Amino acid sequence: MPRSPFAPSFWRSPLRGPWLTSVLGVVLLGGITVLFVTGLLSYAAYNPDLSPVNDKTPDKGVLGFYLFSWPTDPHWLYRLNQGVHVTLGITLIPVLLAKLWSVVPKLFTLPPARSLAHALERISLLLLVGGALFEFVTGVLNVQLDYVFPGSFYPLHFYGAWVFFSAFVVHAVLKTPLAWRNLRRVREERTELVSPNPAPPTVSRRGALSFVGSGSLLLFVTTAGQNFDGVLRRTALLAPHGGAEPGSGPGGFQINKTAAYAGIDPGETSEEAWRLVVVGRAGRTVRLGRVELLQLPLHSSALPIACVEGWSTSDQWWRGVRLRDLAALVGYEDDPPDVFVESLQRHGAFRRAALRANQVADPRSLLALSVNGEDLTPDHGHPARIIVPAAPGVLNTKWVAKLTFGDL
Repeated sequence: MPRSPFAPSFWRSPLRGPWLTSVLGVVLLGGITVLFVTGLLSYAAYNPDLSPVNDKTPDKGVLGFYLFSWPTDPHWLYRLNQGVHVTLGITLIPVLLAKLWSVVPKLFTLPPARSLAHALERISLLLLVGGALFEFVTGVLNVQLDYVFPGSFYPLHFYGAWVFFSAFVVHAVLKTPLAWRNLRRVREERTELVSPNPAPPTVSRRGALSFVGSGSLLLFVTTAGQNFDGVLRRTALLAPHGGAEPGSGPGGFQINKTAAYAGIDPGETSEEAWRLVVVGRAGRTVRLGRVELLQLPLHSSALPIACVEGWSTSDQWWRGVRLRDLAALVGYEDDPPDVFVESLQRHGAFRRAALRANQVADPRSLLALSVNGEDLTPDHGHPARIIVPAAPGVLNTKWVAKLTFGDL
């Protein structure tokens, strides 16, 4: 028996072959394309070209070409997009691992480069495999809230995605026609993937695909529940927000960061101490306590909270003052502009955030004072928080201290 992986007969599995590799490749072709598109849409939802505080990947250059004004309709858009992105990414892990296993003999093929074209293909494969592992690993760690990266998750995942997807496109262009031919062939031709000395089979290739599919189904079932409430959420064992509801009553729905984590001093949020500062046209400024805010026209919106980690809540019933009404108080009666939001939060990437004019103008966008019929709890942003349709959870700023309206 050869002991070197560079010997073709070292790889003895009878399962490896063009047909199995092609099936797995076609699944990944569709799945990874969806992941890339939803990833770009997720980042666009932050409106990173609106303000530097929203942009967590500076110096993007031409890679920022796709950015556009994020819409507010439908109100569940970000919830759907990010739920698909995270759930599909986790579900594809068994398929990715099986694909890498099916082609591992190619990594040890000698000579390493038979021509310039072959050398370029091998380099693209290294970028493809390395990029895939990097993107999936960092994505899973982020979902689990394990921030062990040597830097911010946002630029690492963003630039890693472009490197990976570029190599993926090159690979797909080169290999997709061959994959379709392999799937249509009745008899499989012999390639370097087929062992010259195969071991006796213990399972069929279709059995192996069933095993991979069962693994993906298991990951789907133990992840997808994070997008729902009630019993289904408890099935999301692999998601950080898949456990029991955080308390009960009107405020018994998911949060990401508590008031204690954010460094919120209860003395600052008391009715006597807290004032909302609203700045507008020509520096016009008003200061409002909760009593003054409650005397303004109040409106209600049924909106979810959806986070980049993939979890979301069902629609909660928020009540408060419309953002466009607050803009009118400081000189923007007809055409509300962008707004810069500042929080009492002591630390964190999104203690300040910017919202576009279309988000401010939406009648469902509120400075919320209560939820589901009761005042906000400290962990949900008491005394006031932003709630905007279709926006990422981190842009729904909690513990709001100041709103500055104007073109950003």
